[in-house]
Amino acid sequence: MGLSLAYKILEEHLTEGELTPGSEIGIRIDQTLTQDATGTMAFLQFEAMGIDRVKTDLSVSYVDHNMLQSDFRNADDHRYLQTVAAKYGVWFSRPGNGICHQVHLERFARPGKTLLGSDSHTPTGGGLAMIAIGAGGLDVAAAMGGAPFYLPCPKVIGVNLTGSLPAWVSGKDVILEMLRRLTVKGGVGKVFEYFGPGLATLDAPSRATITNMGAELGATTSLFPADDITRQFMRAQRREGDFIPMAADDDAGFDEVIELDLSALVPLVAQPHMPDRVVPVSELAGLEIDQVCVGSCTNSSYRDVHMVAEILKGNHVAPEVTMTLSPGSKQVLAMMSADGSLAEVVRAGVRVLESGCGPCIGMGQAPGTGWVSLRTFNRNFEGRSGTKDAGVYLLSPEVAAVSAIRGELTDPREFAECPQIEYPDEFLIDDSDLIPPLPPQESKRVEIIRGPNIVPLKPQEPLPDELRGKVLLKVGDDITTDHIMPAGARVLPFRSNIPKISEFVFDGVDAEFPARAKAEGGGFIVGGANYGQGSSREHAGLAPAYLGVKAKLVKGFARIHRANLINFGIVPLMFADPSDYDTLDQGDELLFENIREQLKRGHEITVTNLTKNATIAAKHDLSPREVDIILAGGKLNYVRQHGR
Repeated sequence: MGLSLAYKILEEHLTEGELTPGSEIGIRIDQTLTQDATGTMAFLQFEAMGIDRVKTDLSVSYVDHNMLQSDFRNADDHRYLQTVAAKYGVWFSRPGNGICHQVHLERFARPGKTLLGSDSHTPTGGGLAMIAIGAGGLDVAAAMGGAPFYLPCPKVIGVNLTGSLPAWVSGKDVILEMLRRLTVKGGVGKVFEYFGPGLATLDAPSRATITNMGAELGATTSLFPADDITRQFMRAQRREGDFIPMAADDDAGFDEVIELDLSALVPLVAQPHMPDRVVPVSELAGLEIDQVCVGSCTNSSYRDVHMVAEILKGNHVAPEVTMTLSPGSKQVLAMMSADGSLAEVVRAGVRVLESGCGPCIGMGQAPGTGWVSLRTFNRNFEGRSGTKDAGVYLLSPEVAAVSAIRGELTDPREFAECPQIEYPDEFLIDDSDLIPPLPPQESKRVEIIRGPNIVPLKPQEPLPDELRGKVLLKVGDDITTDHIMPAGARVLPFRSNIPKISEFVFDGVDAEFPARAKAEGGGFIVGGANYGQGSSREHAGLAPAYLGVKAKLVKGFARIHRANLINFGIVPLMFADPSDYDTLDQGDELLFENIREQLKRGHEITVTNLTKNATIAAKHDLSPREVDIILAGGKLNYVRQHGR
């Protein structure tokens, strides 16, 4: 039996372990990316490792999240990132150059390479046949230092694409259909590998949209083969020399195969407040809307914004609707200017924002009270937009543009003939805002500039022999990292200041949590299934650790959040019997006796509920290496002790 493309790339990069699903493997990382909401902490961690220069083939520091400079903090972070990049041999993408995933796809992604990014949507690179994985900043910092990246070996799910997309149906509808079928839990521990005759109908930006939003499935990553479509995109980017053809073997063995007939798809929409609440647009047609936002790393390519401009040609945004567009990169914005589409969207009443994440991360354009907001983004978690009672719907650029004209959610198939977008033979290339690494002899003379908001990390203590404390909070299923550590303009500027940002932990769930955690000297959190889904933000582990949270006991963890808890010395435990969740209440006092020995001895952990004089059986799925990290008090301590 032949190999999948995913296993071919993993096998070539394997440093430890075997490609057996569920077992821990270590892989060599070729490229890394960070962005400014995660990058400041990642580079503080890299500095703490005492390594004089990055050891990857290529590392890039992007500025795309914290673009709103309402005070000195974000600007100071940007200057820190630029100087630390110059110091350690890292590319620096200046503010305004674009969203990390869009720019990386355009200028750096290479088939067959591995990419680790401190952003959960790093799998965008899978659109160009990379194994591209999102991770916490500390894992990325370690990879920059030359350490392998460790993960459970994933299953590989083949997605056989047949047919071709009908008019008004796009790559966004492909991934929304996957979410409709599989839910936000359906990809945990899996890689989705797309193959089949339908590939020929999907251009590179559409493939990147699909792999980008595969993160919402909980997948480790998603990828497409490198074929003539890939070559065409890379040639247009003047990077054909980086192209190599790559595909699964003809007799590749997949753990499962999903059949997806592109011809049968219709325009789809995800309803509030979860990306898997997907229905056909036709079922909700006529819903009055207040706001439309086009952009994000999912749908801000030249293909997407040009489609929006073509739909708006000769039309205008409805009077009761406010519409914004965020081009994904400087390249996309320049192309819009050159072909006239920028003037077209401005004439149509669209507010053009700078090339960055913007509204997707809650940086501006918060909807009004109770508004209905249509967005081409990847997440619609409650409150993520900045307005808790807003109804945020996820959909394609095509549906967004037509609905903006009509003032109501509209099935575009009833609107007009779908525009045909011609793929450019060559993109406008201007890399002047990508600052290359300095030579080693020059980088040694660089002075790193740190603003007053950049606070050095507090060292974590090794895990004690006994854990005792109260259940500080009990939450339900599908708790996201947005719940744990909110984003937005109010919180993001403190990403490099852990004492300050810890004041916002669970802010939208229980605003009293930080004060309660401090008053109790720390404690525990109890949660339901799929705990920690969503963003890669390691602050959802780091800030609770700062508040003294020592363990989380839940029904199940999302992959990246579990890894972040381990990295910061928080013990990730699961109920052996999920029904025991119902026996615990907030305020119960718990005791974990001989926790160090219990972790080393096996996968079963006994928890004593002192309040109710009862015991609970818990379990963990930690590898021996992960146990050692927990015992050391986190990954920074472990790296200092072991060198990797």
